[in-house]
Amino acid sequence: MKQACIDKPTIKNPLSRFVTEEAIAHYLHLKTEEIYKIDCWAYIVHVVGKRTSIFVSYADLPPILGVSSPTKKDFNKWRKRLRTRKTNYAPSFWEAFYCEELEKSQSLGKIVSWENLISQLKHLISQESLQQIERVLAAEKARLEKQNKGKN
Repeated sequence: MKQACIDKPTIKNPLSRFVTEEAIAHYLHLKTEEIYKIDCWAYIVHVVGKRTSIFVSYADLPPILGVSSPTKKDFNKWRKRLRTRKTNYAPSFWEAFYCEELEKSQSLGKIVSWENLISQLKHLISQESLQQIERVLAAEKARLEKQNKGKN
């Protein structure tokens, strides 16, 4: 997964490490090739895409693998964003994003890493979304285990 920010400011937002084309595409219901430019500013992300130019909050985007793990400060920013939106749970696109990332995973190690990350986020994700993610997680684990047994 490739980070997508073109940093503008000298002050970098700590959540900018979670900005990816895939996450933005899920958030805006676009294909990744329909996103032309992502600018990470101090407090907000500016996205230019097919038929759209929009500002996105860093706190709307889900954490990913390949960068440093979420910190207590990150969780506080997500909780604050949820309060602002008057909701208890992360945006629903997080479910689709995580399910897609699990399905793209090619190794059990990667699946386990996603599982560990998602377990840290359980209190941010709705119960229904969490159940769906866990179903996909179990299916992908079984697929990869079966695939690995076939190689031996």
